[in-house]
Amino acid sequence: MSTFEDLNLSKQQLNALHDLGFKTPTPIQEKSFSVIMSGSDMVGIAQTGTGKTFAYILPIIRGLKYSEQLNPRVLILVPTRELVLQVVEEVEKLAKYINLRVLGVYGGTNINTQKKAISEGQDILVATPGRLYDLALSKALKASDIKKIVIDEVDVMLDLGFRFQLMNIFEILPSKRQNIMFSATMTDDVDALITDYFIAPKKVSIAVSGTPLNNIAQTTYDVENFYTKANLLSYLLKDKETYRKVLVFVSNKRRADLLFEVLDEMYNDTLCIIHSNKTQNYRIRSIKQFAEGENRILVSTDVMARGLDIEEISHVINFDTPNFPENYMHRIGRTGRAKKEGKSILFTTEHEQPYREAIIKLMDYEIPKLPFPKEVIISEKLTREEQPQEKEGYNPHKTTIGFVKGEAFHEKSEKNSQVNAGGKYRRELAKKYKKPKTRGDKNYNKRNKRK
Repeated sequence: MSTFEDLNLSKQQLNALHDLGFKTPTPIQEKSFSVIMSGSDMVGIAQTGTGKTFAYILPIIRGLKYSEQLNPRVLILVPTRELVLQVVEEVEKLAKYINLRVLGVYGGTNINTQKKAISEGQDILVATPGRLYDLALSKALKASDIKKIVIDEVDVMLDLGFRFQLMNIFEILPSKRQNIMFSATMTDDVDALITDYFIAPKKVSIAVSGTPLNNIAQTTYDVENFYTKANLLSYLLKDKETYRKVLVFVSNKRRADLLFEVLDEMYNDTLCIIHSNKTQNYRIRSIKQFAEGENRILVSTDVMARGLDIEEISHVINFDTPNFPENYMHRIGRTGRAKKEGKSILFTTEHEQPYREAIIKLMDYEIPKLPFPKEVIISEKLTREEQPQEKEGYNPHKTTIGFVKGEAFHEKSEKNSQVNAGGKYRRELAKKYKKPKTRGDKNYNKRNKRK
């Protein structure tokens, strides 16, 4: 087994890795190092939790010489604001003994502050595509000196609709550059992006797209409805020793808020939530409290937790079954980080059964089904989406015979009861309700002048 000392790292980098307690590189880190150092375009395919961030940061820092120039030389694009902060933190850790300038920029904060920070000089810029595009359009960012671009979690970016921004960013970059891309899944959209903008890329693949990590134990429950899911989750969370640090994924913001309200009664002091409707400070605080163990339970949506790297998560609970099987892979990858054991639990209603089957097909793995606990109450309460929708079909025989006018009923006014006769009707109305000519009327003034 190779160690970091076997790679061509500087002494400063080795000291930083030693401080962090890392001795051996992961497979993706080991295989990516020489490719990125060679300057070739690269596409890395590896499951989340395998150390992709260090895989590109280590060789980039190794090849980045000291410079006093102001324009950034390395651009790292990530899909979410939380991931920007995380990557900046990782770069700072690895550059602890190196004179290196790194800046993170993202939406939701003052763009003028970010413009000023860029103008003061940076070596590495970590950004979300939307904010980077805004900075480029305002000419606050000069991309002429970018030598390397890294697109991390590219499949997520395309899912979030960043294709347009990515294409425009590629257009403003210098033609001579190194393109580096990392993704957990290889989709048609990702492949199209590679074909359009990469030059003879070398592919580094550690796991087949859709392969679950072996160190994550997966189980599933059949559950009746939302509130029964909430009862089951509340029942499981009572075991504080087993469920030490739990990340709960919900399908959308409204359901996340609803679940938070239900759990808040019992787990108020240990519960936090994160989704895109929360303010930036609130989201950062929620992640910090969860990461540091102040809160034991974090309720989150898919978008906000992509790429989130929090250590020691004991369980990922899929409160809602994702309708895209790739999203399930991203979710469960939040546990079992750095080769540690992790556990994933999937709640599935009858409506969500096809989604679970798609996940099983993608992984080629049958998720073990657990019996529903007898202690958990099966709720008859339904959410608005779960309630049966009664819609009356077309009835050609329906009449107004027998209709009784209520107290609120009133006859239409003479004006509103008229039949629309087209142009003639409009002319008659104009004649009836026309405004009196005033001295402000242009035609009136012209006529008076002629007289």
